[in-house]
Amino acid sequence: MTPPVARGGRVRNPSPPLHMQRDGFDPVPELSALRDEEGVAKIRTVFGTDAWLVTRFEDVRALLSRPDLYSNALVPPLRPPGAPPPSEKEAAEMRAGNLLGADPPHHTRLRRMLTPEFTVRRMRRLEPRVQQIIDDHLDAMERGGPPADLVADFALPVPSLVICELLGVPYADRAGFQRTTHQILDVSLPPDERAAAAAEARAYITGLIPGVRSDPGDDLFGMLVREHGDDLGDAELAGIGSLLLIAGHETTANMLALGTLALLRHPDQLKLLRDEPDRVDTAVEELLRWLSIVHSGTAKIATTESRLGGRTIAAGDMLLVSLPAANRDPALVSHPDELDIRRDALGHVAFGHGIHHCLGAPLARMELRLGFPALLRRFPELRLAGEPVFRSYTVVHGLTTMPVAW
Repeated sequence: MTPPVARGGRVRNPSPPLHMQRDGFDPVPELSALRDEEGVAKIRTVFGTDAWLVTRFEDVRALLSRPDLYSNALVPPLRPPGAPPPSEKEAAEMRAGNLLGADPPHHTRLRRMLTPEFTVRRMRRLEPRVQQIIDDHLDAMERGGPPADLVADFALPVPSLVICELLGVPYADRAGFQRTTHQILDVSLPPDERAAAAAEARAYITGLIPGVRSDPGDDLFGMLVREHGDDLGDAELAGIGSLLLIAGHETTANMLALGTLALLRHPDQLKLLRDEPDRVDTAVEELLRWLSIVHSGTAKIATTESRLGGRTIAAGDMLLVSLPAANRDPALVSHPDELDIRRDALGHVAFGHGIHHCLGAPLARMELRLGFPALLRRFPELRLAGEPVFRSYTVVHGLTTMPVAW
């Protein structure tokens, strides 16, 4: 197979690393076999270095529960090939505000500031506005008539508008941040392009900060400035905003699209959800488990020698977790490769585990809990109108297009 070509004619990485490989919805058989046979094994990363891949549910939870043994902050920042390592000051600037690149106590301090904005109570207050956003986009799809692209017309714009309003970011700028987000998450692109995209995304948020400081609104940025402005520098605000903007639309958008496709390809499950809409909460959890759209989350560096899954992990070793393999582990649920929205799938690690458990999980759950039923109610005859296109090489699994009719 001819490797895909990036901009400028450069050849992309010929294939994603094992932990990012999928067969449609499923982890590739080699990944499942690794979990069932070895559990923890060395793989080659996109950077050409080795890392331990942790695949079993209990081992993944154990790793994610021990930030003292497995550090996020020690992972080197993304740099172009041949670039000198960043100075201590540069590295600190690049990590500032990025919860995924922080360990306690720095992580604890930032998380404590943000958690009040993502409580279940706060999500309930947001629910009417999210429902309105969903309904507005369904109205537009209906007016436009079939066929439609579920990704472009519904799955992507709904969470993008929600996170823009939550953060206080102009929705008119969405095309720019969606472009840079895609470049950051596309591991097939050369590292210098990904690093440039990350710098561009951070610069965009940095450019919004003076206006927020001079006139803080009721959004999340405004809250941070009003309540913690003296404790948060511009670099930390930019890091927080960049992370939430990327994570807040990219993950939920791909869950909405892939989740709908999964239901369409499992008509018994689709009928069950239509006939018994009260099952939506368990349906969302099962779809989160079964799809596990985030392949691995953030890499970690071992701070000292340890034992994990029967392996000796040396200090300085890099580790990755496979969330899809862990969520398909028979130790978590019976018949894990089957999609069954009747099961209780709580306890899955689709949002991670431990101190880095996804901060926005309540928001994502709420958008999915409202989005799937609204789509199915509006278009009871929803069906595929062509072949959906899965995306490859990206940190978040998903679809680039999904043609539908009704």
